Amino acid sequence: MKFRKVIIPLLLLSLWGGSMLFADSATQKVRVLINGLEQDGGGLMTDGKTYLPLRQLATSMQAIIEWDGPNKRATVYKPNVHMFLFQNNAVFGNVAKGYQAKFKVFAQLDNLKTDVVAVKVSIFDPSGKEKVIQTETVNTSKDNFWYATDEIDYKFDASGKYPIRFYLKLKGSEEWTAVSEKLISSQ
Repeated sequence: MKFRKVIIPLLLLSLWGGSMLFADSATQKVRVLINGLEQDGGGLMTDGKTYLPLRQLATSMQAIIEWDGPNKRATVYKPNVHMFLFQNNAVFGNVAKGYQAKFKVFAQLDNLKTDVVAVKVSIFDPSGKEKVIQTETVNTSKDNFWYATDEIDYKFDASGKYPIRFYLKLKGSEEWTAVSEKLISSQ
């Protein structure tokens, strides 16, 4: 009787351990690098297929994700967004450290396959501090539109990269999704 009480749990534990070893060898973690930057969490490979975290991948690609919970369906949209920076009707780019500039941001969007309710344009200093250039509610049912900000007066206090990001807010969402980025270098 004591023998049975010991053998059955040992048998169950050995089966469970063997299953866990098999499952671990069947699914392997993989490192994921996007544009040279390693992504937290990476991905998984099983049966010769690689699975990546969709949110992380879409964010890196500056794409929009719509999640339909009841149907368990994720849809990824990647609109074409072209951003230009203008200072006195001339294209604006790299600057010297300490430069004070007045400029506008112009964006052209096309291949927009989802409803958008607002746009936001922000500039980030090299330490990551955000300054919102402009936000605006948009009412468009088109798959393309143009957007221009008012003129902003900005001082490039530090050396480094100043990303300017263009965001969209989807209908029914409170989240902003970055869909384009332009860099200004200050030296």
